[in-house]
Amino acid sequence: MLLEATPFAATVGIEFLALDPAEVTARLPWAAHRCTVGGALHGGALVTLADAAAGVCAYLNLPEGASTTTIELKVNFLRAVRGGVVTASARPLHAGRTVIVVQTDLRDEDGDRVAQVTQTQAVLR
Repeated sequence: MLLEATPFAATVGIEFLALDPAEVTARLPWAAHRCTVGGALHGGALVTLADAAAGVCAYLNLPEGASTTTIELKVNFLRAVRGGVVTASARPLHAGRTVIVVQTDLRDEDGDRVAQVTQTQAVLR
């Protein structure tokens, strides 16, 4: 049911591996149609992966009857991805009454961090 509420993630090829309020894990395989110059996975694809994982993480930390939306997202890109799979691990840093802050680490197949994303989700009642 939860994943049916995120159809865009499926459209772009994101697969969720673990769904827990303490950590959501998802992955996105490299594909030529997701790339930019030089065969590097497009930054927008990486941000989409991070936002999807963090949004689900925030949702799992909501109070009963609330919903959420991203209100701020900050990303540091650290290295290019030119093959393999990128894995996102999203963990809540703060789950409050009005906002939830989630940190998402994106890592390549070797376990090297390719980006770190921090985002704020509004708690909508």
